[in-house]
Amino acid sequence: MLGWHFLRSDGLLRNGLEPPENNVPLIHTGELIPCEHFSEHPFDALKYAPGPILCRVECGGELISHGDPIDKYVCSERTILWRRDITAELRRFACDQALSVADKWDMPDVVRNYLENPIEQNRDAAQDAAWDAAWDAARDAAWYAAGGAAGVAAWDAAWAAARDAAREEFKKMIESLK
Repeated sequence: MLGWHFLRSDGLLRNGLEPPENNVPLIHTGELIPCEHFSEHPFDALKYAPGPILCRVECGGELISHGDPIDKYVCSERTILWRRDITAELRRFACDQALSVADKWDMPDVVRNYLENPIEQNRDAAQDAAWDAAWDAARDAAWYAAGGAAGVAAWDAAWAAARDAAREEFKKMIESLK
């Protein structure tokens, strides 16, 4: 089974151990513990990423699925086929996702500037402005929370659609790395 897995920024596994070189299997004996897992879809793997190094993996041996819905697996044999630090791609993806909802709020210019040009000197000012705006929006949302179940259902549907769109955009981005 092919899947996706992330390593920490220092290239180590989540547990701090050194992973094997590419094309050398990591064989686990004993009970499978679902913390060194992989996912079939790269977006699902991203949810559990301890860092920005993406690995394409081939998995075999004993295989156990978990999550609700199932979005991750653990296996007794995992071989890294290739690995790549995708820090820049992850930052661009996050900025593009934020820009895709820019019309939903009164985005401060400093935030838009960072999202369009994500360089470090723009980051702190954008983060401060975004937090201020988020707190204002949260306060307003709490005030109007009595809007009822229909509003909650609409909100849930909007989030689900946004998540699904982001999931597919992320997959396209990862496929372009090959």
